Amino acid sequence: MQDSQPKPSRRGFFLGAAATGVAAAAVVALPGAPAPVASVHKLPPVPENGGGYSLSEHVKRYYKTTLV
Repeated sequence: MQDSQPKPSRRGFFLGAAATGVAAAAVVALPGAPAPVASVHKLPPVPENGGGYSLSEHVKRYYKTTLV
């Protein structure tokens, strides 16, 4: 007996992936759809006389990656 189903191909995969992406973009662009909630981080106030540099945790992590 022969298989009646064809082997999956790359072309079919990419066509399906593209269709899924278009559908997702359409859902996001629909009017009345809830907007994605972005995480808002409270930043410290900007100094009045300039010098807005602060040694935050992510800056400290970066400095650790540059150690030789």
